[in-house]
Amino acid sequence: MTAGPIVPSSPLTPPAEQAPDSREGTNHARRAAAASFIGSTLEYYDFFIYGSASALIFNKIFFPGIDPALGTILSMATIGIGYVVRPLAASVIGHFGDRLGRRQMLVLTLVVMGVATFLIGCLPPAAAIGATAPVLLVVLRALQGASAAGESVGAVTMTMEHAPSNKRAFYSSWVNTGAVAGIMLASLAFLAVSLLPQEDLLSWGWRLPFLASILVVAVGLYIRLRLPESEVFEAAKEEGASQELPLKVVLRDHWRTIVKVIFFGLWSVVSSVFAAFGLAYATGKFGVPSAAMLGVTIATAALGIIAQPYAGILADRIGRKPVFITGNIICAVAAFAYFWSISTAVVPLIFASGILFMTVGYGMVNPLGPAMTAEMFPTRIRYTGAATASQLGLVVTGFAPAIAAAIVQPGPAGWIPVAAFTAACCLVSAAVTAIWVKETYQVPTEALGAKASAGAPA
Repeated sequence: MTAGPIVPSSPLTPPAEQAPDSREGTNHARRAAAASFIGSTLEYYDFFIYGSASALIFNKIFFPGIDPALGTILSMATIGIGYVVRPLAASVIGHFGDRLGRRQMLVLTLVVMGVATFLIGCLPPAAAIGATAPVLLVVLRALQGASAAGESVGAVTMTMEHAPSNKRAFYSSWVNTGAVAGIMLASLAFLAVSLLPQEDLLSWGWRLPFLASILVVAVGLYIRLRLPESEVFEAAKEEGASQELPLKVVLRDHWRTIVKVIFFGLWSVVSSVFAAFGLAYATGKFGVPSAAMLGVTIATAALGIIAQPYAGILADRIGRKPVFITGNIICAVAAFAYFWSISTAVVPLIFASGILFMTVGYGMVNPLGPAMTAEMFPTRIRYTGAATASQLGLVVTGFAPAIAAAIVQPGPAGWIPVAAFTAACCLVSAAVTAIWVKETYQVPTEALGAKASAGAPA
């Protein structure tokens, strides 16, 4: 049976095209979106407190006694370590997510992230155990990265498979809206501890946000264990029980899609440059108070929680591509405005440009990127394909703060190479989307990726 195009409608009322039992389906979609939002918030709280600590603390704790600029680069580079392991971890997690179920893997990612983050808070400083301290830090960061590799894609996959076809972008947007909420909570946590005297902050205060992750595990497990698998996945699981390994199918039949996603995914450079490098650059180079910069992150994230679902609604009505491309172009322009405002050290300007950068521009691409990636693959290999492809693309994102720290120049205009690098990544993402990404907002969920799965070029 061939499904006709889906006409988007208000997310608050069930569309007329849905079957009589759509009320139950909508309830499942809402539950999946809520679980993904909360789980993603908790997961990315853990992941981004590391970014805040790298910008403000780790160069002093784990890389003492070296040139401050080099210490900052090394500290920023440890952020990238978490991204290096992500492609392999994504393939493994995605494989079991496609074979065993999305929910089981999302529980696993939550536990690994919580335990790794808690242990970071327990690490002795380099002054106590020498080079072992940064080595252990890198190992635990790698575990964080392995967990995050399967988190957002798994949550998006589960949410979009529960959602009505004409509301996939709206419901899926709550996953990365949760990630923004996690950034906000991480910034609030470090804002609180940054008010401590410097000696207390460096000795024990910085550990508190990490140790609090033990609560993340308990709350997250309660939420995730209560969510069922989607009917779309269960049907695909039964049909594909005897078929080939998902990763083998992805690498053989969907390698073009993987290449596409690597360049498409460059939009995500924005978050790591903004949250990690921008914080370190503003406080270290221009003396902007860390409380003010954390306040910018908190404000943009709080506004993003409100704005991002509207980007999903718009993408369900007019298509993913126009919203996503526009957001990337805004980010490319706003990158220059943001770093220029930092060079002025005028806090109201930093707030205004930060809102343009993160709430407006990034708020249009961040909620759509993971869903657009997942929509490129058919159900039976969706978790493996989307996770593997997106995490390969995120390697550049992970090292973006270190790249920024390495290319920044001395002087008040030294930020220009960093802004140009960020803008170039956004424009490449926009161009690839315009030329190479298919529009999917009117494609039924069960038909997504059908042509590529048949062996045609993705």
